[in-house]
Amino acid sequence: MGFEQLLNPSNPFLWVFIVGIVAGAGAVLARPFYTYVKFVYPNAKFEAIGNPFINSKHLEGLLQSKTLDALLETINAQKDYALSGSTVQEIQQALDAHFFGSVEMMRKDSTTKLNGFYDAFLYKYDLHLIKQELTHILIRNETSDTQTDSALLQETQKLFQDIHASEPEQIPSALRIHGYPDNLVSIMQEEDGDPQLLQATLDIISYQRLQDATVPYKCAKGKQQLVRILRDVRNVKNLLRTKHLSYEPEKIQHYFMGEGKEIAQWKYHELAEVQAVSQVISGLEGTSYYEPLKNSIDVYNKEHSIQYLETVLDTHSIHLIRDLSQQHYVTIGPTIRFLISKEYEIQNLKAIVKGIAENLPRDRIQRLLVMEDA
Repeated sequence: MGFEQLLNPSNPFLWVFIVGIVAGAGAVLARPFYTYVKFVYPNAKFEAIGNPFINSKHLEGLLQSKTLDALLETINAQKDYALSGSTVQEIQQALDAHFFGSVEMMRKDSTTKLNGFYDAFLYKYDLHLIKQELTHILIRNETSDTQTDSALLQETQKLFQDIHASEPEQIPSALRIHGYPDNLVSIMQEEDGDPQLLQATLDIISYQRLQDATVPYKCAKGKQQLVRILRDVRNVKNLLRTKHLSYEPEKIQHYFMGEGKEIAQWKYHELAEVQAVSQVISGLEGTSYYEPLKNSIDVYNKEHSIQYLETVLDTHSIHLIRDLSQQHYVTIGPTIRFLISKEYEIQNLKAIVKGIAENLPRDRIQRLLVMEDA
């Protein structure tokens, strides 16, 4: 078939070729649009619900409560809250249940392609149970009485089932079967394994899971930015806390969670060598973390409270997440912002519940609160 004949309008192969090109181009153009459509309803719903309890005005209203009953009444005036309980423990458990219910609501309203992301996010809440179990085994060479159904994820429940069915010497193999890396398994095999190193390694695994979680087309960049922010904040917290506790530089290196947006590995190692919290803060000059921490050093020096500096970092991270949300507004941005903000909401409410129950001064409770408009 000659070239001229191929281009003859009466040739059916020409039209098949043209239709193929048009269909291919249409598929390429439609793919991002299809992704955007998947986020229209959930993002609108999450923004409609909002996160009132990272707002100073709403939090101030809660701080005026004199009793836990009055506090619950004020919280439950918000349309998506229905808490109950008469003790600190009961109310905090209700807050946890509310948070996990919120995540499941988000999962239900989101595309199924975000299931892996939600699982990876919830894994860190199972992580404290995994830490407790493996630390118990490491120290006592026996399993604990952790209830399998205490875990949120089925994979964690299956892990506990297999661990509890294993002899101590079989546990490393069980961990390998469940995909845990060799460096964690090696710690569990050591006679004098370091519990703190074990727990730090599990934290690193948690961040890696979130990084590896599959998300829809056009969402990978936003998710990776989230992971880098979370790693940065955790790395700075680890540096501040370990210096506050006078850890040796060699030990501090174990708490590096991986490179983030602003804290590279070389920077972390450099800061691990300094002598004091104030020097860590000075060494952060040139990053976005420097100014908020520098402005808080006087309070730290006066009260010697590392918790205050960590709250300052959490508040700064809320601002970073807000910026991320705006950059990815038509896809995963508002989803991430609602999820992280809901997490801080629950943290704030737990702090207020405990503070009111213990009759703490209002200003002392307020210093523990993460506020987006701070």
